[in-house]
Amino acid sequence: MAAAMEGATDDSETDKSARPRRMLNEKQVLAIVPVSRTTLYRLEKAGKFPRGVFVSPNRRFWYEDQIVAWQNAVNEFDPHRARGKGRRGRAG
Repeated sequence: MAAAMEGATDDSETDKSARPRRMLNEKQVLAIVPVSRTTLYRLEKAGKFPRGVFVSPNRRFWYEDQIVAWQNAVNEFDPHRARGKGRRGRAG
């Protein structure tokens, strides 16, 4: 009987880890990440943002846990990093 009880606890642990990952559409991602749609796709193309998943030819989603991991990685950036190439100071 103890073996049956152990099996029951293992199944409940498996159910918790097998929960579906939350998927966000473009509008939801843009509400979380303060960038434009174009910037989002540029970051994704450059490999600096998680890639979206196509669930049909015209429906694209991002996994929420990947967005959260990306946000945490952004917080680890060096605050004294240089600006982008379009924002350099002018020589004059």
